[in-house]
Amino acid sequence: MLVTLGLATPAPLLAQAAQREALVDLVNPLMGTDSDYTLSYGNTYPAVAVPWGMNFWSPVTGKMGSGWGYTYDANKISGIKQTHQPSPWMNDYAAFELMAVTGPLRIKQDERASWFSHKAEEAKPYKYKVYFADHDVTAEVVPTSRAAQFRFTFPESDDAHIVLDAYNEGSMVNIDAKNRRITGYARNNSGGVPHNFHNFFVLQFDHDFTVTRTWDQNWKLSASAKSEGAHVGAVVSFKTRRGERVGVKVASSFISPEQAQQNLAQEVGRDSFSQTEAKARAIWEGELSRIRVTDPDIDARRTFYSALYRMLQFPRTFHEVDAKGQTVHYSPYDGKVHPGPMFTDNGFWDTWRAVFPFFALMYPEVDGQIMQGLVNTYKESGWLPEWASPGHRNVMIGSNSANLIADAYLSGVRGFDVETLYEAMVKNATTSQGRPRDERGRVVNAVGREGVEYYNKLGYVPYDVGINENAARTLEYATADFSLSRLAAALGKTEDAAKYAQQAQNYRKLYDPQSGWMRGRNQDGSWATPFNSLKWGDAFTEGNSLHYSWSVMQDVQGLIDLMGGEAKFVERLDSIFYTPPLFDDSYYGQTIHEIREMQIVNMGNYAHGNQPIQHMIYLYNWAGAPWKAQYHVRNVMKKLYAPTPDGYPGDEDNGQTSAWYVFSALGFYPVTPTVGQYAIGSPLFRNVEMTLPNGKRLSIEATNNGPDNVYIQSVTINGKRHDKSWLSREQLMGGGKIRFVMGSKSNTAWASSKAAAPFSMSAPAK
Repeated sequence: MLVTLGLATPAPLLAQAAQREALVDLVNPLMGTDSDYTLSYGNTYPAVAVPWGMNFWSPVTGKMGSGWGYTYDANKISGIKQTHQPSPWMNDYAAFELMAVTGPLRIKQDERASWFSHKAEEAKPYKYKVYFADHDVTAEVVPTSRAAQFRFTFPESDDAHIVLDAYNEGSMVNIDAKNRRITGYARNNSGGVPHNFHNFFVLQFDHDFTVTRTWDQNWKLSASAKSEGAHVGAVVSFKTRRGERVGVKVASSFISPEQAQQNLAQEVGRDSFSQTEAKARAIWEGELSRIRVTDPDIDARRTFYSALYRMLQFPRTFHEVDAKGQTVHYSPYDGKVHPGPMFTDNGFWDTWRAVFPFFALMYPEVDGQIMQGLVNTYKESGWLPEWASPGHRNVMIGSNSANLIADAYLSGVRGFDVETLYEAMVKNATTSQGRPRDERGRVVNAVGREGVEYYNKLGYVPYDVGINENAARTLEYATADFSLSRLAAALGKTEDAAKYAQQAQNYRKLYDPQSGWMRGRNQDGSWATPFNSLKWGDAFTEGNSLHYSWSVMQDVQGLIDLMGGEAKFVERLDSIFYTPPLFDDSYYGQTIHEIREMQIVNMGNYAHGNQPIQHMIYLYNWAGAPWKAQYHVRNVMKKLYAPTPDGYPGDEDNGQTSAWYVFSALGFYPVTPTVGQYAIGSPLFRNVEMTLPNGKRLSIEATNNGPDNVYIQSVTINGKRHDKSWLSREQLMGGGKIRFVMGSKSNTAWASSKAAAPFSMSAPAK
């Protein structure tokens, strides 16, 4: 498994990887970086990291404190920072930055920044390298989970400097010239931290310093070895020959300065820069090699592995290994140090849909550790997280932790205290009292279920009680209730299972038969008026009724029945693509980037750039028209994804938009949580070899596949005909061969019967 989790990548995988094409070098970490506040093509940054690493490293082109730390269209870099940012909208925390400067000393960010070119930039998952033209310096960084190594190649200079900017909101630096070391801390954050939050760091240099200086919060330089204040930093200087390399080993800890030193010794030790690079490269190659794609379309392969790289970054490891070899963590909830794992930087509103199902399928041991981290979160804060960064953050809606917990357990993931998590799920579904408060004392409404008392009384969250995005909340709570009912049944809690299964049908209360769409409803049962199905926000979350009306993953057949049967359901699905991209943005008072991303791609009102509708294409499988899913899946992969800086259709969001591509390229997608079924789409590649966590191998072969041959003609599994529009977890985990025969014309007979459809609560068990 993973070095970052105290495990090792299997030797056979590493040996095989060494003999084949280097998959890690197909990854483009710059994919999605051509983004800004108004329009997102990913909103990513080039993260130099190992899978699920505690720290990432990224070049900085933006201002300190900006969520857009690196954007592809920038032309200057001010340094390379340690970052923990999951999204520009969540922003960063615990960041500090290193920069190499020559000539007259410049310490302010905009003054020390250097022109650079993408032609002299190398971005890999395991290494970043760039040329600072104004200083004639080449900078490189390679990662471990909690540490890194820098290498700066200087020109001949009597004034070569390395600047450590410890950032604002409270920082400290202390130079120990005798031992070539700088220690300190950074406290910057964007919320979700206890009062005693610190990121303690240690930098170990391989050169003696000729001059040492620090600066205070007023940018005043002095010869003092220590500086502490609102925003401080340090500078160490050298005399260098042309081509001389200065190395810096860096580590950090959220626990203590001593633990930072422990992390450095444990993860870097005496390793050279090249050794750390080789280890990081091998870890990535081992993980990417679990899925080996064979296909002549190099761009599609690059997109696939770039997306897979993004999927394996979050949630972030937040625990450390102490001197006794014990896993411990600083809690971003109660500010204390506890035993056991902790993970953070994840928005479950996004990632429950496909990222966590991927972990349950391919990384059950990692998923089990993440689940135990949720146990620890509940014990330390009294609540499950919905958006943690690093602690509870007041953003997004839903009770989606229920989906990923129940899905993990029913997928066979173990190694965690499921009874405690069940207790936490029931608490979410029962009360909104006693929820945590943020650093300003405000209730974090995103934790638990906002409006749960209304929901439990009426079966929906009303439109007219001051709770925004109420219809979206209702639909998401109903899906969470389905997951809760399934877990209750698995744990032998039959009364709870029946109760929550009934509540999973609450979606019906919002279906308006007159308009044919989901709609906000007032407390007295009347419909919210006026109603505009194209209005974004209001009763919905970052979408409109056309997008959210499909959020009935637990009972698609029930939704089909409400909409008047299969033919009318298919017409409704079709209408999303041919309805012009009109919109009402009055709720926001501006055209938010999610709206603009829908508008400009010429796919009607289909808004793939945001999560609520990403499963919609696969719903054709429930309505006897799987060939339409095949067409649209391939069309979205072709039009909206590429291994380029503008390669995503909207925010990448912690791996979810990537996970849609990865699953869809394999040929199937997890629509309904907990049932172990994957709706079949249209496999993108001619051949895929998957090494499953049980040691078996699964081959996915798509005969006659190509850009025009997007339609499935037939499917066999280990030589036996398969006429269902879904695959089971058992079929995948059993290994062997799944063979698709593809063609340029739709086969409307394949898997189009009602018996061929995937699971629905309203359909007979399959």
